[in-house]
Amino acid sequence: MARYYIYIFRHGETYYNKNRIFTGWKDSKLTERGIKQAKKVAKILKNKKFKIAIQTSLSRSKDSLKEVLKYHPKCKKITDDRITERNYGKLNGFHHDTIIKKYGKKQFNLWHRGFSARPPKGESFKDIEKRVKSFIKDLRKLIKKEKTNVVISAHGNSIRLFRKIMEHQPKARVVKWFIPYDKVFVYSLDVH
Repeated sequence: MARYYIYIFRHGETYYNKNRIFTGWKDSKLTERGIKQAKKVAKILKNKKFKIAIQTSLSRSKDSLKEVLKYHPKCKKITDDRITERNYGKLNGFHHDTIIKKYGKKQFNLWHRGFSARPPKGESFKDIEKRVKSFIKDLRKLIKKEKTNVVISAHGNSIRLFRKIMEHQPKARVVKWFIPYDKVFVYSLDVH
């Protein structure tokens, strides 16, 4: 039996994050601080060994991973949007205060941190959990086949559900987590 590692981190801060705007599936560039956070993650991962790197289609995931891969230039890149950010639907691109003013604080909180509540035309955490579960199932197969550690540049809400599944955490805890921009979560996988 061999043990392999999964290193997953959140992209650096974006302009939308900084300004409390629902980003969702919209593309928002990294701030100067976000680039520094990505470089910090890159230094944390500098001496780790992995041959596969996974990113999403969004530039914040790619740009953060780019910093990591400066130390791992031969790493194979895969794009998989099952670990992309939550789609906030009609809230994408709107400031939190605008949504609170229009719908009220209670509704905002339900959409923002309710596990099963979907914003209009958007996804709930429950929806994200389904796609992340599918991603993890295929990730296990990939690691078993390639016999390598993997690094993943993901998003706050997909990491929230990734952690829920990998750590067997309850919904009530998951919705309260803040996922830092400069931390690497590490999981091990034993492969026969």
